Amino acid sequence: MARRSFLRYAGASAAAVAVMGAASSCKKDKQVAGGGTDIGSGDIGILNFAYALEQLEAAFYQQVVATPYSGISTIETSYLTDIRDHEVLHRDFFKTAIGGSAIMGLTPDFSSINFGDRKSVLSAAKLFEDTGVRAYDGAGYLIQDVNYLLIAGKIVSVEARHAALISNLLTPGSFVASDQVDANGLNKSNTIAEILSAANGFLKTKVSARSFGYTL
Repeated sequence: MARRSFLRYAGASAAAVAVMGAASSCKKDKQVAGGGTDIGSGDIGILNFAYALEQLEAAFYQQVVATPYSGISTIETSYLTDIRDHEVLHRDFFKTAIGGSAIMGLTPDFSSINFGDRKSVLSAAKLFEDTGVRAYDGAGYLIQDVNYLLIAGKIVSVEARHAALISNLLTPGSFVASDQVDANGLNKSNTIAEILSAANGFLKTKVSARSFGYTL
């Protein structure tokens, strides 16, 4: 999706979803033992799940663009900057939409990533993008509100484009490789518990999902 088109979509949708998020908001403390946070339950829990992942992706790409890896090309800089802008929009969109029920801001842990090395950066980007697509596809069926489901469907289509691009930068022609889609050509998916277990490896602020069977 072109950045300009996505900006129009995000701006138009944010206000509508924010109203629904505010109406469903509850002010109870979501912090858990050890300084972590729990996503909550129901549709708000799913939105917080997505918000947590978008926080992680936005922070990663902001670091990538701020400290370019050695030998980065002009076109790669352009690609990664566009993805950064998308992920920041996704993050801010969810924060606005969920309103008072949003989880806290998360602190990432990227100590395992060498931001000066192209392969390290793109391999991490592939992991984040593939995980993001699997997360949306794995949790989508749990969403009850059709408006939320529509928004999730739009955002996962953008994430899938990111995943294909990053995969192709690493290995030309791999944008629909078997590690991304199954034998039927459908995106692979994971449960909320599986996704958070992986994502927490890159987070200092750990995220639980007690209502969905995942505790810290």
